[in-house]
Amino acid sequence: MYATVVLPAYNEEESIGALLREIRNALDQLPVREIILVDDGSSDATAARAIAEWKGVNSTLRIIRHVRRLGQSRALLTGIQAASQDLIVTLDADGQNDPADFGKLFATYSARQARYPRLLVAGQRARREDSFVRRLSSRIANGVRASILNDNVRDTGCSLKLFRREDFLALPFFDHIHRFIPAMMKASGVAVALVEVSHRPRKAGRSKYGLWDRLWVGIHDLIGVQWLIRRQIANVELEDVL
Repeated sequence: MYATVVLPAYNEEESIGALLREIRNALDQLPVREIILVDDGSSDATAARAIAEWKGVNSTLRIIRHVRRLGQSRALLTGIQAASQDLIVTLDADGQNDPADFGKLFATYSARQARYPRLLVAGQRARREDSFVRRLSSRIANGVRASILNDNVRDTGCSLKLFRREDFLALPFFDHIHRFIPAMMKASGVAVALVEVSHRPRKAGRSKYGLWDRLWVGIHDLIGVQWLIRRQIANVELEDVL
C-alpha cells in the first residue's frame, strides 16, 4: 500500500519551506505518493511559501486552504478525506517533528501489518524540546488522559502517526480528535504500536497552544471521548446465511 503525507498548517510561513525540503529528502525508498498541505485559514504567506518551495519539483504536492481557521482536527480531516492513498502519515508543520523518522513508522508498520491488518503506528517523543510550561502541561494532560482512557500511550500529543485512511474515516469525528486518535483507534479494534521518535526545538513561528488549551480543554474533551469509547462496538462479525 502507498501513503499520503497530511500536513495541517496555520501561520507557519517561516518554517514550512525548510520542512517541505526535509519531507522531500525523507521520501527516498518510502512508499509515499502524495503530500497534502492543508492551510487552515492562515493570515500569513504559508501557502505562498509552500508553492515557492515546491516550484519545479517533480513530486506530488497538493495545497488545500480553509477560507477561515477551523482548527487542527478539521484540517487533518480535510487532508485525509482528500487523500488518494490507502495509508496516511501525519505530522505537524512547525518543524519540531523530524521527517527522517518516517522510516521508523514504515518499518514498524511493515513488520506488524501481517499480524495486525488494522494498525496504527504512533510516534512517542523520546525527549521533549519545549518550554517548561508546555512540558508540564502536556505531562499533566497525558497523565489524566491515560488514567481515564487507559490507552497505554505516553505521548498522545506527538503528531507523527501512520494509519489506514479508512480506519480514521470510520471514527466519529469531533473537534480535538487529533489528541485522542490512539484511544479512539484502539476502541474501534485497531492495534496500536508505539515508536520512539525525535523532537526538535521550534526554530520559527510560535506555538498555537498554551496551558489552558492543553489542560482544561483537554479535560473537557475527555468526558466526551470516554462516553464515545464506552458506546463504541470494536468489531462486527458477519456471516452469509442465504
